[in-house]
Amino acid sequence: MGVFDQLQERGLIAQTTNEEKIKELLNNDKITFYIGFDPTADSLHVGHFVQIMVMSHLQKAGHTPIALFGGGTGMVGDPSGKTEMRKMLTKEEIAHNISCFQKQMSRLIDFSDGKAIMANNADWLLDLNYIQFLREVGVHFSVNRMLSFECYKQRLERGLSFFELNYMLMQSYDFLELNRRYNCVMQLGGDDQWSNIIGGVELVRRSEQKEVYGMTFTLLTTSEGKKMGKTEKGAVWLNPEKTSPFDFYQYWRNVDDADVIKCLKILTFLPMEQINEYAKKEGSELNAVKEVLAYEVTKLIHGEEEAAKVQEGARALFGAGVNTDNMPSTALTAADFTDGQLGILDMLIKANLAPSKKEGRRLVEQGGISVNDVKITNPTEQFTAENFKEGFIIVKKGKKVFHKIILS
Repeated sequence: MGVFDQLQERGLIAQTTNEEKIKELLNNDKITFYIGFDPTADSLHVGHFVQIMVMSHLQKAGHTPIALFGGGTGMVGDPSGKTEMRKMLTKEEIAHNISCFQKQMSRLIDFSDGKAIMANNADWLLDLNYIQFLREVGVHFSVNRMLSFECYKQRLERGLSFFELNYMLMQSYDFLELNRRYNCVMQLGGDDQWSNIIGGVELVRRSEQKEVYGMTFTLLTTSEGKKMGKTEKGAVWLNPEKTSPFDFYQYWRNVDDADVIKCLKILTFLPMEQINEYAKKEGSELNAVKEVLAYEVTKLIHGEEEAAKVQEGARALFGAGVNTDNMPSTALTAADFTDGQLGILDMLIKANLAPSKKEGRRLVEQGGISVNDVKITNPTEQFTAENFKEGFIIVKKGKKVFHKIILS
């Protein structure tokens, strides 16, 4: 089975500019393709993970990926899916973010010996001559047509700046440059990038009289159509300092029953035969499948050793009797206690389980906090060193968040 068919079987492919030709190229040829990453933060997140998995599948099939970092486009920001203009970043912030992306991506993509290419569109965008750019690129774009695309249409009511209107031209120009520099013939991206990809395909055709191609893949959404990768703490990041490996594991361990098979197809390299067997399971049997999902995804991002550690820590929370060494934790000292006591609300704040006493009080009064499996109902509850006989206590917030408070 060719790699196009594999991606299709896993439900990854959303739209193509020419399905038959793309299928032929990916299954029978060796091509150079690219995916763009705008460095708007200092870490990749779960949404990027799908794109990296697609890159990895194609690289394993012998194709050459270009990871294009948006050192230039990142200074404008993609309006797709945004209700307001993005925060403008400095060159220094963008450079730092790109270096973080490169390290994370290297876990799944082999950049050695020319097997993959890292490029930065700052190399050609930052020194562009504006008049020359308008004559070479702008002449090929109809503003009427651009405004009909979803990425711009949804912004018209709130206001779309000319600054952002340029984004599609810049991304399209990226494809033209990569085609000229590396003979790149295909752009890939999430399905929300379809209109930007179409712009690039048409620009290369008009400027170079060459046929190039675009393909989008499925966005990571729940069965209800909501984007995955968000928690009450914010985005699920691939950086262990922003989302701990334990919290990362728990996110996948707690996906909805209806989403677990889809996630296995999209976010792991497990064979489809194995995933199809898992798909036959129902009800409580799916808990074991969710463990497989959480372990496999954590292994890809944080390594096998870390995945084993956090799986052991997670099982401990559900009564498996394993140690809790790898649970997220906060260390307290005697200085954190007042007259030998520490209130539950102060404890929640110190452990970053509540942003304020007001929110902590709400959690307690609504029955959302337990300590060592005992529900706390009194927001003035006090703890002393006597409560730390084991050297720590386990605080549970809601059904899924566990935290170890250590008295050192």
